[in-house]
Amino acid sequence: MESKSLVNLTGTAKAAKYAPPLGLVDIGESKHAYIFRVSLPGVCKPQCNVKLDIRNDGRVEIEGIIQESEFINKHSNNKYKPKLQQLPPSGSFNIIFNLPGRVDPRLTVPSFRNTGILEVVIMKHITPNNSGTPVAPIPI
Repeated sequence: MESKSLVNLTGTAKAAKYAPPLGLVDIGESKHAYIFRVSLPGVCKPQCNVKLDIRNDGRVEIEGIIQESEFINKHSNNKYKPKLQQLPPSGSFNIIFNLPGRVDPRLTVPSFRNTGILEVVIMKHITPNNSGTPVAPIPI
């Protein structure tokens, strides 16, 4: 007896065997700032229970909880039993990584996209120039 797949994928979706893993990180750098993006599939904005901690030395720690989700159809309020789960399970998570250099955690602009991506722009640490006056940051 041939077993049928519960999910049919084509194109680039077929090349990826599973949903995006929690905690994939991209880091970019400009002259005055860093940007990083972290995949957080299963973390929903209304229930976004995420704590972001960035230290001067560039250490980033993201802690959070993926809430238990029920299979409920909002149009009929039917409950469904899960048959397949490829998204991360509910529970707490912790992601730690280091940026390439020192940063100023006071100058951080986080945004959480509804695609499950946390994007953060953070200014690099400013060192005083020869006269002892700090160099002003340049807006991004």
